[in-house]
Amino acid sequence: MSSTHWLASAAGAAMFDRGGNAFDAAAAAAFVIQVVEPHVNGPAAEAPIMVHDASSGEVSVYAGQGPMPRRATIDAFRHLGLRYVPGSGLLAACVPGAFGAWMTMLQHHGRLRLAEVLEPAIGYAERGFPLLPKAAEIIDVLAPLFREEWTETGRIYLDRGAAPRAGALLRNPDLAATFRRIVREATAAGRGRETQFEAAVDTFYEGFVAETIDAFTSSAEALDATGKRHRALLRGDDLAAWRPTVEAPVTAGYRGHLVHKPGPWTQGPVFLQQLALLEGFDLAALRHLGPEHIHTVVEAAKLAFGDREAWYGDPVHVDVPLSDLLSAGYTRERRALIGDHAAAGLRPGSPGGRTPWLPPLPDEPSPLEPAWLNQLAHGIPAVVGRTSQNRDTTCVSASDRDGNMVVATQSGGWFSSSPIVPGLGFALGTRGQMAWLAEGHPNSLAPGKRPRTTLSPTIVRAGSGEPLLAFGTPGGDQQDQWTLNFFVNHVDFGMTPQAAVEAVTFHTGHVPSSFTPRRTPPPVVVVEEGLPSETVEGLRRRGHELRQVAAHSLGKVCATGHAEGGQVFAAASPRGEQAYGIVR
Repeated sequence: MSSTHWLASAAGAAMFDRGGNAFDAAAAAAFVIQVVEPHVNGPAAEAPIMVHDASSGEVSVYAGQGPMPRRATIDAFRHLGLRYVPGSGLLAACVPGAFGAWMTMLQHHGRLRLAEVLEPAIGYAERGFPLLPKAAEIIDVLAPLFREEWTETGRIYLDRGAAPRAGALLRNPDLAATFRRIVREATAAGRGRETQFEAAVDTFYEGFVAETIDAFTSSAEALDATGKRHRALLRGDDLAAWRPTVEAPVTAGYRGHLVHKPGPWTQGPVFLQQLALLEGFDLAALRHLGPEHIHTVVEAAKLAFGDREAWYGDPVHVDVPLSDLLSAGYTRERRALIGDHAAAGLRPGSPGGRTPWLPPLPDEPSPLEPAWLNQLAHGIPAVVGRTSQNRDTTCVSASDRDGNMVVATQSGGWFSSSPIVPGLGFALGTRGQMAWLAEGHPNSLAPGKRPRTTLSPTIVRAGSGEPLLAFGTPGGDQQDQWTLNFFVNHVDFGMTPQAAVEAVTFHTGHVPSSFTPRRTPPPVVVVEEGLPSETVEGLRRRGHELRQVAAHSLGKVCATGHAEGGQVFAAASPRGEQAYGIVR
């Protein structure tokens, strides 16, 4: 069991002691994380969940990303005078997807009952949990907003109007009551496990949860990134019309491994495109963290992410040329663009002869006053980025002795970007900010369409099908760079999973942010301290501009899997304040 919070890892491990499997463990950990990391996720989160079912040998994706509301059109935003979807407030709310995806996954694969899986989360919400330093800092910065505007958030997260200190015991009795009522109504629906999980989904999407959300979104107006108050487009009928889907993964080979990712409604295939490019290079012959190694990986990332920007979107609504993007011929053409010198800018390709188009980035929002209001002008409030290198997500991974594996990157519904829904104890998500308000792009906003998300877990099997690895990381747009480094460290450079997690890491900044206001960061290679001086000099000779950051500050990879001899292992990054793994 591995996750981004020690209490979640412990809760997941406890499910094994109760006779549960990896599916039960991952879900229990995910619900605890919704409680104890409320600054980076919540019950209205999004969560692509990848599973390997040992009994069938199949890998599946539980698509826990809800769509935009049926009232969300480009014209509706233009009517409000907006050129982009605000990254905070209520306008960016999609149908909450994580809850339905976890319940459906448990219905299909778990062993334990709903009450057992939710018990740890209910306990921490009811009796309290120690507030993380990062969460405390965010609350302190946003306390004026919580006192003056988002008063329901202030009622739960402020202590008599003041920000609580780090380590303080924080409770969320409203959330505990929400979970308890879901369990009670699901249990009343029948004795069978499957019946109870199905009833829990109905309770959330058509019962009291949906009704409470509808009452709130139909009447409330909330301050958002524009500096104005807007009403949500999401309504109860949007929740009632949605149920999570179970999808086949996108799969590609790499040096004898089968690598599985969610589809192009996430950024997941960009991981596979990078691997396809890198397979043409003998990375193992290069010096680890030498200039040739980093240069090659960075240049491959620039090409793959250029394609992400031009071609990825919800394949239910648009034709994503995925087979062409992953084809051998296209990959050879793109690989030939990797030279000895750093390339500038994004260079999306023309898969199948198509012409790429990148919508222009919107202007940076004007600074807002007072200073705390300016925090709302960013899809990830600036304080989050300042305190956490954009580790704005969570991750859980679980494997068991039967060969099952689960991994999910759960994010959204955090208290720093949207107000708490009265009576439920959680905020709605803001994932809609990732859709373009521009006609004709694969990621253009449309009713019922999923905005392309950065969330991107990975499952790896041996070429013969045996389970090997399930891993992910927080990190927004950088997720598929930091996990790529982990995977290359393990496969090409022969490191153990834990050593691969702990190694110095890096990423390219040539990638436009998927979050409002979508600005492109400085085009630099960001590297942790600890690189040899000859590597730094060699990269600069190749034309790379470097920005060094603190050691162990990029990413927070969590991994579990299966080693030779049947051993089940866990690995977790020491980065951040709460990355722990528990080996069972």
